[in-house]
Amino acid sequence: MPEMRFQIRWPDGADETCYSPSLVIKDYFVPGETYPLPDFVARSRTALMIASERVREKYGTPCSLALGQLARIEISAQRFGTKSGERVTVIAFVE
Repeated sequence: MPEMRFQIRWPDGADETCYSPSLVIKDYFVPGETYPLPDFVARSRTALMIASERVREKYGTPCSLALGQLARIEISAQRFGTKSGERVTVIAFVE
């Protein structure tokens, strides 16, 4: 199963490299695009849950790395609270 990483920029300008065990991330994000924070979190949740399920189907257990990445994204997003207009940029895919 091809894994990949995707680089993002949080609303405060901090960059982060995120992990996915599947290329499904490419179905939900476009490099160079900026997403409203709630949309970014929702897309991440959907994509990483699909990726984890693909691992479960192949190996019999969900992907703890994908689920851990999702948890980190959700926790990081919380530090921005409910401010409207906060956006996350997908910088690049790293394969």
